[in-house]
Amino acid sequence: MSDLQVVRPGPLTTVQDLGRRGVAHLGVPRAGALDEPALRAANRLVGNGPAAAGLETTLGGVALRALGPVLIPVTGAPAPVTVDGRAAAWGAPIAVPSGAVVEVGTATAGVRGYLAVAGGIAVPPVLGSRSADLLSGLGPAPLAAGDRLPVGTPPPCRDRAELVPLPAPPAELVLRLRLGPRADWFAPSAVDRLARDGYRVSAASNRIGLRTEGPVVGRTRTGELPSEGMVLGAVQIPPDGQPVVFLADHPTTGGYPVIGVVPAADLAAAAQTRPGTPVRFVPLREK
Repeated sequence: MSDLQVVRPGPLTTVQDLGRRGVAHLGVPRAGALDEPALRAANRLVGNGPAAAGLETTLGGVALRALGPVLIPVTGAPAPVTVDGRAAAWGAPIAVPSGAVVEVGTATAGVRGYLAVAGGIAVPPVLGSRSADLLSGLGPAPLAAGDRLPVGTPPPCRDRAELVPLPAPPAELVLRLRLGPRADWFAPSAVDRLARDGYRVSAASNRIGLRTEGPVVGRTRTGELPSEGMVLGAVQIPPDGQPVVFLADHPTTGGYPVIGVVPAADLAAAAQTRPGTPVRFVPLREK
C-alpha cells in the first residue's frame, strides 16, 4: 500500500482535481484547482490523467510520509522540496522511498503549490469530483496532521512527460474583462476608471474570490438586484465599490451587480498572486 500520511498539513492544504462541472443548477460550486494548468502539469509529469486529484498547498507547503514507494512532482508556486531533509527537484518527478518524508517548504514566489502522486489521491468522489469545496463543505476537509491519503494505481511509466513549462507568478496581474451582464449599472466613466486606475490584491482574498483594493467603482443605479446566477470569473461590485473576482469556490448565485467576466484562461495567474500585487483590468469592448 503506497498511501501518504500527513506529517505537517501547512496553512491550508486541500485535495483538488478539475472540479465539479455541470452541477451549478443544484447550487453546487465548481471547486477544483485554482491554478488548473499547474495541476495538469503535475499530473502529466507522473503519467496521470488530467482529472487525477492532487494536493493544493497555500504559501506554507506540506510534509507527507510515504507509506510505500511513490512518485511525486511539485509544481505551481516555486518552493524548496526535500526528501528526508535532502534537497529534491521542483517541477520534476521525485521517487520517494517507503517511510521517507517529502516536504514542500514555504513558497518563494506565488501562492499555491500542487503536489501530484502517480495514481492520484484516491479519496471518495462526491458529485463526480474529489475536490474540497470550502464554501459548501463538499469533499474532503482540509488536511490535518495524521490524516492518511489513499493513492490509486500508478499509470504506465511510458505515459510520463519529461518537462512541462509553466509561467512565473505575475509581478502585475492583468485581467481581461468581458463587460456585462450588469455593466449598464455603472457609468461609462466608471468602466474607464476600472481600466485606468490602479488596484491591488487584498489580503482578504481566498479560494472563493480575489478581492481587490483601489478606487471605488460607483453605480448609476440604486436599489437591490434580485439574486441571479454567477459564473467563474464574474467581477462583482459589492456596496463598498471594490471589485471581487469570483474563483473556483464562488457561490452559484449573488445579488450584487456583475460589471464583467474575466476569461477562465486569466484565472490561473490570479491563483498565484500575492496580497499587494498590482491588478490591471483590460475591458474587451465589442467592435
